[in-house]
Amino acid sequence: MTDKLAELEYRYVRLDWALSFGVIHGDAGAGNTLLDWHGRPVMIDLDNFAVGHREWDLILTAVYYDSFGWHTTREYEEFAQAYGFDIMKWSGYSTLKEVSEFLMVTWVITKAGESQRVAEEASKRIESIRTGASRKDWAPL
Repeated sequence: MTDKLAELEYRYVRLDWALSFGVIHGDAGAGNTLLDWHGRPVMIDLDNFAVGHREWDLILTAVYYDSFGWHTTREYEEFAQAYGFDIMKWSGYSTLKEVSEFLMVTWVITKAGESQRVAEEASKRIESIRTGASRKDWAPL
């Protein structure tokens, strides 16, 4: 895992960002979007609200679709079209995807003591990072 982290750090600092800096939500997944009284989307859960590379707000939806299969092709395509940028077509996508997956592993490790189910999920994720195995069996937590 230490070697993987070093590799990701090396690749990350060399990314050629496609989008300008801007306000980012930090966890802009479908689960953090509600509709207001007029049917307009409103973002909730602003714990990670910041200014940064806007690709960070696009990566989770792409990873949920591409790596995990948690979104359909139609859902992902509508998301990319609505935003006006398909992060999966960006040259830095694979790096940011792997960084995001690594962060999902480190997060679940901190929760592993909560239950046997979470501990098993943490072990499964660590093993898939180490071996390059599919992420399709990662469970949402």
